[in-house]
Amino acid sequence: MKQMFLSTATEFKEIETFEPGAWINLVNPSQEESVQLAEAFNIDITDLRAPLDIEETSRVAVEDDYTLIIIDVPTYEERNNKSYYVTIPLGIIVTETAVITTCLEPLTLMEQFTSRRLKDFYTFMKTRFVFQILYRNAGLYLTALRSIDRQSDRIEAQLEKATRNEQIIDMMELEKSIVYLRASLKLNERIVKKLSGHTSSLKKYVEDEDLLEDTLIETQQAIEMAGIYENVLNAMTETSAAIINNNQNTIMKTLALMTMALDIPTVIFSAYGMNFQNNWLPLNGLPHAFWYIVFIAAFLSTIVVVYFIRKKWF
Repeated sequence: MKQMFLSTATEFKEIETFEPGAWINLVNPSQEESVQLAEAFNIDITDLRAPLDIEETSRVAVEDDYTLIIIDVPTYEERNNKSYYVTIPLGIIVTETAVITTCLEPLTLMEQFTSRRLKDFYTFMKTRFVFQILYRNAGLYLTALRSIDRQSDRIEAQLEKATRNEQIIDMMELEKSIVYLRASLKLNERIVKKLSGHTSSLKKYVEDEDLLEDTLIETQQAIEMAGIYENVLNAMTETSAAIINNNQNTIMKTLALMTMALDIPTVIFSAYGMNFQNNWLPLNGLPHAFWYIVFIAAFLSTIVVVYFIRKKWF
């Protein structure tokens, strides 16, 4: 899918035919679309389709007619019928007349620009546009980390009575998301530092440098947060395993104590259920003997239960 947008002095609009200063947004483009665009802007087709490889790493490549920037962007993935964070590559190609973004799937990051919600966003200010993408992307990482923290808090609230492995599996999935995010953040940090250097091919103004500095700060803050949350999740995973094991032991102990309390009436009723020749069993000749025996069995079981309670075994 290909969309083209253009900013003018008064509006931001989607266009059908290309104009200089436009932004071209590609989402999982076909081979034919990629070839046409590569020929129109003299871009290597390999560079144009590199971000469509989910394993592509973040990098900056400077060519004669364009600059390629690949960063990792947070998005969702379904695992075990639940949504967790992963990262996928986003390619930004800056040419003389346009900015081209390409990705394997629609991104929340790009929706922030296409929805016309951002101030001071102009497609013809190419360097500023690239830095705004990097800055908003760093903000998305912070949002993702806070979301993971809230999920871990909900799981922690469920651990007190947990007896199954579901909570541990959820914690492991959150840890995996943290690992993905942290690794991608470190690669993105390297990209931001490279673009902020004097050797960068992108022309920067004072405002652009300030924005890039803010982006670096946001990225480093996200890396620190990811490290903290990762340590917390590791500790919670170990603790949750111990809690679940302890809860299961408590259940087994309770069942064992209940079995012991029920053993007394079982033995009594089993004895009275046996057949003897003259049946010289206690209370055998009394009227309502059955209820006397039930009462005695219940009384003895109650004594055992009270003993267990006083010992705080229940």
